[in-house]
Amino acid sequence: MTPGTGLDGKAVSLWIDTAPETSYSALEEEIEADVAVIGGGIAGLTAAILLKRAGLRVVVLEAGRVGTGVTGHTTGKVSSLQGLVYGDLRRSFGERGARSYGEANEAAIEQVAALVESEAIDCDFRRVANYTYAESDADLEDVKHEVAIARRLGLPAAYADSVPLPFPVRGAVRFDEQAQLHATKYLVGLAQAVAGDGSHVFEESRVTGIDDGAQCRIATESGVVTAGAAIVATNFPILDRGLFTARCHPHRSYLIAVTLDGPLPDGTFISAGEPLRSIMPHSAAGHDLLLVGGEGHRASEKVDAAERYRRLEGWAEERFPVASLEYRWSTQDAIPIDGVPYVGRMSPFSRHVYVATGFRKWGLSNGTAAGMILADQILERPNPWARVFNSNRVKPIAGGRRFVTENLKAGARLLRDRIASRGSDLPELEPGEGRVVEVGGEKLAVHRRSSGEVHAVSAVCTHLGCIVEWNGSEETWDCPCHGSRFDHAGGVIQGPATGDLEPKSGR
Repeated sequence: MTPGTGLDGKAVSLWIDTAPETSYSALEEEIEADVAVIGGGIAGLTAAILLKRAGLRVVVLEAGRVGTGVTGHTTGKVSSLQGLVYGDLRRSFGERGARSYGEANEAAIEQVAALVESEAIDCDFRRVANYTYAESDADLEDVKHEVAIARRLGLPAAYADSVPLPFPVRGAVRFDEQAQLHATKYLVGLAQAVAGDGSHVFEESRVTGIDDGAQCRIATESGVVTAGAAIVATNFPILDRGLFTARCHPHRSYLIAVTLDGPLPDGTFISAGEPLRSIMPHSAAGHDLLLVGGEGHRASEKVDAAERYRRLEGWAEERFPVASLEYRWSTQDAIPIDGVPYVGRMSPFSRHVYVATGFRKWGLSNGTAAGMILADQILERPNPWARVFNSNRVKPIAGGRRFVTENLKAGARLLRDRIASRGSDLPELEPGEGRVVEVGGEKLAVHRRSSGEVHAVSAVCTHLGCIVEWNGSEETWDCPCHGSRFDHAGGVIQGPATGDLEPKSGR
């Protein structure tokens, strides 16, 4: 139980906790490559292995450890059925665009399956049916509408009036031949396939700068890569030259993993209505777990994370014979304003720098598709989905009003944070507690460890200057404006920030 939260279960992603540890060295020299990939997640490593197979020398630069970022906090679903999305996509991008999106995600499932087989990756991969289910009459109409649209787009959609769940369901969209896997084990396997034969994977190698000249020069804290092209695949792009923090907003959601006194359901599931709930069984080494996710919100909203976990646990206990809560973790992804990821050149002016972002919480399929698109672009091969995923698309109708709304929210939050006062003295903190205070006109983020040790760092996010907030459930400092996250001592763990919070201990 984490101090101050009253919650059981390990406060860590199931995938990260049960995957083999990696130990690639940090980059501490100058090195040359054909392509540098920044980020050891699903998009970056997919692009890296495909480019290596095409004969290019690839260098992967991961700020932490492979598979411990956003991909390591996913649900584990690999699917082209992503709630009720195709009606919205058809309205925004037309039938051709919606079809391209579905085809890209279907191809991503097959790409993952092929890589698992060819590289012999032990990641609990299995084919499953995926359902978007309705519990109300209103949601059932939406489900039937989605079935009709998806079938017209050529997707493997069927209507199911019977759903293998132990509680009443009115009906569902069903896609067969979808997949699930152990996300971090899969990335560890991809990294092993990339490293060697002139290609490299470097960990603990945070990128601090990219020079997009005649060649790309990518600087880390202790080394440099010179490459013909660079891919920025860091969820929210670091060194954002394409204004993606203005075209996406960070969205956080929560997952728990529980044991059951009974069998696991057969398939993966997500609700059509609110409150949104994601359900996925996971069996490995004789240990059966049910993952339940939901309770999502914009990162800019201040919420009680512990209460979000309790709601998930309470919902699971109402519908399943829950025996124990084993894991709990949160995840954060970039939501694009028009519903489709941004994949391609970093900006209209980029010469050799490419980007992938905005996976909309379906990164295992969208991120794989992004890696496939980027590999084709760098190899100068045509790609049938590149147009709809175009990172520099301009669509004033699709998402235009939302673009204005989201950026007004971020701007208002920044202004409020800069003028707000939260006290004038260092607080008395309980073990595990964190708080932002103002001392001598400077905002400090102060946290007391369970051991009693106190850490004080600048509360000003190193990205664009918002004031961070304490997340007691995960013991992190989180930026509400653009989603950067820092550990208890101020070390950056998720961008777009690239610098740590400035230490202030000893003041």
